[in-house]
Amino acid sequence: MLALLFGPAGCGGHRTRVISTPETRELASWQKSYEVDGQRYQPLRDHQGFQQQGIASWYGRDFHGRKTSNGEIYNMYAMTAAHKTLPLGVNVRVTDLKNGRSVVVRVNDRGPFVAGRIIDLSYAAARELGIVDSGTAPVRIEALGYRQVNQGQVSYRSPSSYDAGTFAVQIGAFSVAENARRLTGQMRSRFGKAEMQTATVNGRYLYRVRVGNYRSLVQAEQAAQELSATGFPGSFVVAFD
Repeated sequence: MLALLFGPAGCGGHRTRVISTPETRELASWQKSYEVDGQRYQPLRDHQGFQQQGIASWYGRDFHGRKTSNGEIYNMYAMTAAHKTLPLGVNVRVTDLKNGRSVVVRVNDRGPFVAGRIIDLSYAAARELGIVDSGTAPVRIEALGYRQVNQGQVSYRSPSSYDAGTFAVQIGAFSVAENARRLTGQMRSRFGKAEMQTATVNGRYLYRVRVGNYRSLVQAEQAAQELSATGFPGSFVVAFD
């Protein structure tokens, strides 16, 4: 069953519903699918090679001081933007295809949820491009990466992993602790790491068995597929802070 969780409102005031499944419920919220106005969006896990052309718009004073999708407070005077699927925190170059001006902005919000528009710029970014009065402009956007400064020189890099943290695979949940404990011991000898976690669901204790210690989400997903095919159907990846 899908769990539909109300998330922060994206730019434009649209209320988003984060879609959590057993496979994604413990991942960071920006990695999860979400729904706005009946349309479902799947955030990208990697920005590399991303380019897009379309219409840019901007949002300003009405949203100044309100929370963005990544939990930051929107500052109309900062160089930020909203995009529907790019990883939050990534920087993009936005070039106005009419006047040739370009700016670099950091994506910290979701949107715009208006047909035909691909990016919503902060007031400051729109001013730099010269589109405040017109409201919209045809642009090309190119994902650069994550900003770093070394001896005064600004550059952009890809992170070593988009999925920071430790991943495991949940292979089962039991109502009897001894069953979970026995399986945990068996899996520990096979995977090197396995643990039993206790949770309370609808007033009842549930004992979850999780195995493995993966630094890559891709590796964890591969392990979940192998486990599902070898006696543990329904295995899924979980992430720990």
